[in-house]
Amino acid sequence: MISAIPHVLRLTRAAFVVAREGTFAVVDPEPLPPPLRLLLRLARLIERRDAQSGPRLARALTRLGPTYVKLGQVLATRPDVVGVAMARDLERLQDRLPAFSQEEAEAVVASSLERPLTQAFASFSPPVAAASIAQVHRAEIEKDGVRRPVAVKILRPHIAERFRRDLGALMFAARTAEALSPEARRLRSIEIVDTLARSVAMEMDLRLEAAALSEMAENTRDDPDFRVPTVDWDRTSHHVLTMEWIEGLPLSDRARLEAAQVDLPDLGRKVIQSFLQHALRDGLFHADMHPGNLFVDDSGRLVAVDFGIMGRLGLKERRFLAEILLGFITRDYRRVAEVHFEAGYVPAHHSIENFAQAIRAIGEPIHNRRADEISMARLLTLLLEVTGLFDMRTRPELILLQKTMVVVEGVARSFDPRLDIWKTADPVVRAWIERNLGPIGRIEGAVSGAGQLGKLFSGLPAIAARAVSALEQVEAMTRDGLVLAPETVVALSKAQARRNRWQTRALWVIALTFLAILWKIS
Repeated sequence: MISAIPHVLRLTRAAFVVAREGTFAVVDPEPLPPPLRLLLRLARLIERRDAQSGPRLARALTRLGPTYVKLGQVLATRPDVVGVAMARDLERLQDRLPAFSQEEAEAVVASSLERPLTQAFASFSPPVAAASIAQVHRAEIEKDGVRRPVAVKILRPHIAERFRRDLGALMFAARTAEALSPEARRLRSIEIVDTLARSVAMEMDLRLEAAALSEMAENTRDDPDFRVPTVDWDRTSHHVLTMEWIEGLPLSDRARLEAAQVDLPDLGRKVIQSFLQHALRDGLFHADMHPGNLFVDDSGRLVAVDFGIMGRLGLKERRFLAEILLGFITRDYRRVAEVHFEAGYVPAHHSIENFAQAIRAIGEPIHNRRADEISMARLLTLLLEVTGLFDMRTRPELILLQKTMVVVEGVARSFDPRLDIWKTADPVVRAWIERNLGPIGRIEGAVSGAGQLGKLFSGLPAIAARAVSALEQVEAMTRDGLVLAPETVVALSKAQARRNRWQTRALWVIALTFLAILWKIS
């Protein structure tokens, strides 16, 4: 119980901030049990008077700090959990925090690179950008008497400990909720916190971001319209990432783009086609392609930065994406349905004909509109909603893909409102299908399948030996039975009872603390 108290206090503060920002105003009280309806009414009493406008939850999470900002970013990719309206609210969440001091930044660099700052860099400027996990400085390195600008990304001091505490409290809340609420289990609260923890762990090791950047550089080496900065591995560590400084125009500054006479419609085409090339051809895509992370250089190429959030698609997911897009382009709804079943996304007991009918209800309306009125991202969103009727389990990689496509499509259409998304995507999709599902792809698939079959045959003796051993163990258990020692049964019972008592006490502490805050305010 003592170990739960810090979690309860942190969660109580978080609940208070969320209530003050008016977030609970959008919660429907009807399906809630009476005790939760009462708590909801009490929470509404402490709303700020001006809390009824704007992105309420995004505003509350920003006030709560870095961990909750990241939680909001994760929830923005899960409209199946928080609803479409809330997900759109969270998409406006700005991951911007005040910078930490220059002295702290220089100390982190010197400690992490294990050499004085002056030996690593010829110059080192104040921060130019700051987010929840890290901030970026402009610096220079000198080689053979020539100075070259670089960008240095530095983790915030003590950020790992801050995330550890907050994630512990969130996991406590998720476990308690799932133990007491079937609805929390349906929404997979623990899975969401696990996703957040994995995402944060990846972002807090800048060597992993450098590796993703390096991998994408190899994938896009010959692309005429896209490139990424090069990594300086000699000045990169767990807490520091050094890369090429990008001299270019940010896509977020439309005035400068127009002043430089950049071809804006062509820029929109490059954004769409580059994203689809990365997702389909490479199976690795930048999952945070908002205008602040995109630049256009002097040669007219797109340059992406900030590789903390990356998406990956396996061959099955890439085939799924390519074939459903082509199916909607050609109005072959039966093929779109078959792809879902072939990929295993829809259980086999459902009817392909019924599923094709549901997909037709999505596809047909788009063919009565002009191309510039059709949203590919909206189409995928509707598709994921319909598949819920056919027991299609949420696929995190497809949700991240859909979320990124919403952003990419918005960026592209901001430069050309009449952009034909389908015409722009068509050559990329068709080229991938011809390459991977045409004759060459079939031959390569057959060769790969033969290799896998050979490995299977070579491992048959070992598989047979393990099978015999397993059968002998099952036979022994059937004959002798599986027996638990009496002390084991008692220990399990006590542990479960103790866990239930702690959860009940924790809920009472939360309720009483919340009531105390209300009383103090009133």
